[in-house]
Amino acid sequence: MNSLDQAEDLKAFERRLTEYIACLQPATGRWRMILIVVSVCTATGAWNWLIDPETQKVSFLTSLWNHPFFTISCITLIGLFFAGIHKRVVAPSIIAARCRTVLAEYNMSCDDTGKLILKPRPHVQ
Repeated sequence: MNSLDQAEDLKAFERRLTEYIACLQPATGRWRMILIVVSVCTATGAWNWLIDPETQKVSFLTSLWNHPFFTISCITLIGLFFAGIHKRVVAPSIIAARCRTVLAEYNMSCDDTGKLILKPRPHVQ
């Protein structure tokens, strides 16, 4: 395999990697927005739950029953984490990091968008 074929292979790999990471970006953005909205709802509900004077006077389950907004948003947030939202909001970074690990063996790296970074070869004397 000559150097021209190798360069074409590297360009094809880079193109595919950048395409794949770019394809993940819209879904990642949506998952981030969902996580932000549910987190803000949970924090707002928690604040209202904590400042309610009745919360201290009744049992835990009754206080949750009295604050359905907090209860539902908290259950939703927990459900999202069990569904793996914490991995989905950083999926492109995970892919790039794994590629960097593999590419390091070949004296290369990549940025967060998938562009290859060729490192100079170490000189053996």
